Amino acid sequence: MQKTSSNWYSRIAQQFFRKLRWLVPGLGVKRWLLVILTGAMLIGLGFAVMVLDVYRTAPDTWWLPVLSYLSLRFLDRPIRAVIFGGLGILFILFGTYKLNRALLRPYLTPGKPVLDTVSAYRKKERGPRIVVIGGGTGLSALLRGLKNHTNNLTAVVTVADDGGSSGELRRNMGVLPPGDIRNCLTALSNDEAMLTQIFQYRFGEGAGLNGHTLGNLFITALADITGSFEEAVAESGRVLAVQGRVLPSTLHDVKLVADKTINENQSEIRVTGESNIPTIEGRIKRVWLEPDNPLAYPPAVQAILSAELIIVGPGSLFTSILPNLLVPDLAEAVKASRGTKFYICNVATQTGETDGFTTADHIRTIEKHLNQRIFDLVICNQKQDIVLPEGIDWVRIDDTLDGQYTTYASDLIDPNNPWRHDSGRLAQVIMDLFYERTGPLISKETLQ
Repeated sequence: MQKTSSNWYSRIAQQFFRKLRWLVPGLGVKRWLLVILTGAMLIGLGFAVMVLDVYRTAPDTWWLPVLSYLSLRFLDRPIRAVIFGGLGILFILFGTYKLNRALLRPYLTPGKPVLDTVSAYRKKERGPRIVVIGGGTGLSALLRGLKNHTNNLTAVVTVADDGGSSGELRRNMGVLPPGDIRNCLTALSNDEAMLTQIFQYRFGEGAGLNGHTLGNLFITALADITGSFEEAVAESGRVLAVQGRVLPSTLHDVKLVADKTINENQSEIRVTGESNIPTIEGRIKRVWLEPDNPLAYPPAVQAILSAELIIVGPGSLFTSILPNLLVPDLAEAVKASRGTKFYICNVATQTGETDGFTTADHIRTIEKHLNQRIFDLVICNQKQDIVLPEGIDWVRIDDTLDGQYTTYASDLIDPNNPWRHDSGRLAQVIMDLFYERTGPLISKETLQ
């Protein structure tokens, strides 16, 4: 019993001394605390002197006339009440304002008023819970736009990648491929400046690091230090100050396998490996994972089930989107979720993967692999009057979707890279359509 009491007193003492750290010189806090205390003292002094009128019974001393003069006793009580109370309130308001400025200064954007910064943060904090499923550059581009609308973002990313730096680390170090996850983390970073550029920096082939990116090496090192890939991703997110979460679809070492028809006789060839599938000529007939029944990462399932909006795409249909939906528990969570479900169709076709595909082909391919219709709305690009690089074409809007899906078409392309989505435009269209469909339950006004 005595030992328990001693531990309790020790904890209280530790907490007390921890609070005293606010008084350490150089924080710029003590001066404004003093201003606030002065304001409180003025209000208390005014109450004691003017309401209680302590001079009536005070002994006659040498300092009484001085204090009487300082307390403005020569004025009427109501006037004194207004002066002292007003001064106290002004001191408290000014001290509170300056104290908040001192505390918020490390987190403010240069040139942006405090009120705008706090208002934008609170607005995004109350934003809808959104889960985005995919991989590759399409997913990171979408996240870059959505982070301006909500902080409640979760990216569920494929781990079937086996090419480039990610593939090398996967084969040599035995970790899950970090490439797509790295791209999503940098896209969600609160400050995509120097730190993000360093995270994306790729070493040259002659540097002895085989063209690896620093971010991939960083995540791999953290996985070794922490003992788990998911913890490495979480720690990387803290380093980059991401707004949201990035989660792998599964923690199993899965490979993507495809059957492709390679000639007019419909001869089939089996291709193993995500990076190999687009390089083999032919039309993809179906894809699957090996092992064929990997367990989903539980936090990813939970995020999907609690989401208000689930977005699938944009991204490579067979090698970025379907590998997530081929994880059985993840697909079941998408089907069971009560959230609104959008599909973002790619702007352009992908050589060796979706040659000649229309919007309807994308939807039917997903339905074929999932054996169920899951989308509430399909978002497509309408502007298709720009010449694209050789080998790729626009994904044409197919009229056969009419009557089966609600389709929304708009100008969504990036002017500098017309075969990709513009992050800002796409995110704005998604949010407008979401608020329109959810009606009075969730609206823009509720987030102002």
